[in-house]
Amino acid sequence: MKQRDRLRIAAQKSGRLSEAGRDLMARSGLRFRESRDRLFCYGEVEPVDLLLVRDDDIPGLIAEGVCDLGIVGRNVLLEQQLEYVQRGEVAPFQELRRLGFGRCRLALAVPSEFVYQDPTSLAGCRIATSYPALLSDWLRKQDVQAEVVTLSGSVEIAPKLGKADLICDLVSTGATLAANQLREVATLLESEAVLAAPAELMLDDRQTIVDRLIKRLDGVLQVRDSKLIMLQVDRSALDQVIHLLPAANAPTIMAIDGSEQAVALHALCRGHFSWQQLEDIQRAGARGVMILPVEQMLA
Repeated sequence: MKQRDRLRIAAQKSGRLSEAGRDLMARSGLRFRESRDRLFCYGEVEPVDLLLVRDDDIPGLIAEGVCDLGIVGRNVLLEQQLEYVQRGEVAPFQELRRLGFGRCRLALAVPSEFVYQDPTSLAGCRIATSYPALLSDWLRKQDVQAEVVTLSGSVEIAPKLGKADLICDLVSTGATLAANQLREVATLLESEAVLAAPAELMLDDRQTIVDRLIKRLDGVLQVRDSKLIMLQVDRSALDQVIHLLPAANAPTIMAIDGSEQAVALHALCRGHFSWQQLEDIQRAGARGVMILPVEQMLA
């Protein structure tokens, strides 16, 4: 295949990963001009183009060398990796980075009347799924013999149609399961959007572009869940307040003019701040507490 001097990323055209994936690329400094069919997007700022496709097609496009990177669900990537393994081959793609959005789980769900105690309860059952490789691998590890019924869609109605005794499907909120009188009993895989790449490094200028893009992505991901907390507190309560800060870097402590007891504290914290956490910090002695978003950061 002819080598390219531009990087090509495959991303979901529509679906639960589409909008967040495009936002992540924009925050990483990528801008695109869409073609009329909105399937190919030309990179205007960097030599990086975007191909909008079905989620299931992304690993194959990387394997074929059509695309160099892909934003895809871990469930899709691992399913297709296991298909290679089951054929005795090595998958030509890998997970390069977890991206932190599109979280869901691949889970077993049974009808309300099904008695489930542990995986051995599934022996001899028919399990409907769109992820036969992942399910078969899990059953093998559990040493359970069960029939895997492969369906391409509408997995949740398989028990009602008599096609299966239970299902293995992606679960996000659980609302679809509840609507079909199913209950979740086991989790096979925690999934989210990931950055997929070839199993081997590229041997041309595209690898340099990949390395630069990865640094940008890491910077975006690092500050996405970060907040800058600013507050004042008396020195006697300082240690207690610092202990309550979630996943904080070493805070900056500054003296306040005209006060021997009070100090100002600035800290970069990662994770979500709940009202309960803020109230706990206030009860510990903090005052004037402000939580500010972090847009960009250079270490």
